[in-house]
Amino acid sequence: MAKTEDVQLKDELQRQAQQLQQQWQKLCTAQQIAQWQQCVQQLDEQMQQEGFWQNPTQAAAIQQERTRTYKLLQRAQKVQQLLTDSQELLELLGEHDSLHELQQDLKQAQDLVDTMRLQQLLQEPTDINDAILTVNTGQGGVDAQDFAQMLLRMYQRYAQQQGYQVQLADMQEGDEAGIKSATLLISGEYAYGYLKAEIGVHRLVRISPFDAGGRRHTSFAAVWVLPQINDDVQVDIQPQQLRIDTFRAGGAGGQHQNKTDSAVRITHEPTGIAVVCRSERSQIQNRTTAMKMLRARLYQHEQQKRLEEKNRAEAAKREASFGSQIRNYVLAPYRLAKDLRTNHEIGNVEAVLDGNLQPFIESYLLHSSHR
Repeated sequence: MAKTEDVQLKDELQRQAQQLQQQWQKLCTAQQIAQWQQCVQQLDEQMQQEGFWQNPTQAAAIQQERTRTYKLLQRAQKVQQLLTDSQELLELLGEHDSLHELQQDLKQAQDLVDTMRLQQLLQEPTDINDAILTVNTGQGGVDAQDFAQMLLRMYQRYAQQQGYQVQLADMQEGDEAGIKSATLLISGEYAYGYLKAEIGVHRLVRISPFDAGGRRHTSFAAVWVLPQINDDVQVDIQPQQLRIDTFRAGGAGGQHQNKTDSAVRITHEPTGIAVVCRSERSQIQNRTTAMKMLRARLYQHEQQKRLEEKNRAEAAKREASFGSQIRNYVLAPYRLAKDLRTNHEIGNVEAVLDGNLQPFIESYLLHSSHR
């Protein structure tokens, strides 16, 4: 019986290996790998030239490009090695231990191929950047404020699962529970490219824990995501156009936080765009973070202006999409999380609210690429 199962497993693994080889040949060619190798070599030579660090902004951009290309090269070489090892194992198979080893190699190769395929969909210049994610309470009173806090935790958990770094830049607590708004700085490769899929209005349906009658309530929260703009991108900010206010950070946070004017609000007077950071005890740190947020907001503002000038109809369509409802989280009378753009759905809503967002994000990116 065991031998029969091993034969069946071997046949299945052979089929998987063939399919994976075909996927890889479509996704990446030997010519592409050679180009990545040449690019890394050229960037290394550039970085070794005398005077390379005299222009820190340009040097940082070259370093980032070298890191990105080298990661692509590493992944491609790893997939090739795993496929070669798998083929050798298939030819030598005979023992159950070898089957288990082959399963592991194929799974690792499949995960790498899936990652590279997904990242090929992220072609916008800012997709690789860090992300600035803001959650705002919508309609629904205290339930909506509680829902906003649930979403905040969901994105923190998602970022941690992806290996990203997360910083809470600002949070305004709710009157009775939850939050009114919060902003996260999420740092990692393609953080913005993935998280831009979350822009829009999110809707929660559940039995309200704040309703003594145990009735079902619907509440809303809006999510906005911006790319953090690197220093090599020119964003015109004149110091005389900024109004900088400092104030005491309210809410919980310790005696030091409440006794010093550590929170910072920066307003760009020509546009009226304002950002707030109050997460750090140091006013200097809050000011630095607030300037990063302002750069992102002004970059987005300028991009929107250019889009409107180029095609006003398309600009209106894009603006409307930011305010549209994108996902339902239903906890009563049934349990279902469903994306309204792609119809992708997951029955385990708790897992989604605990950060299992990647299936929704991948579905959205694939859906967008086919439009």
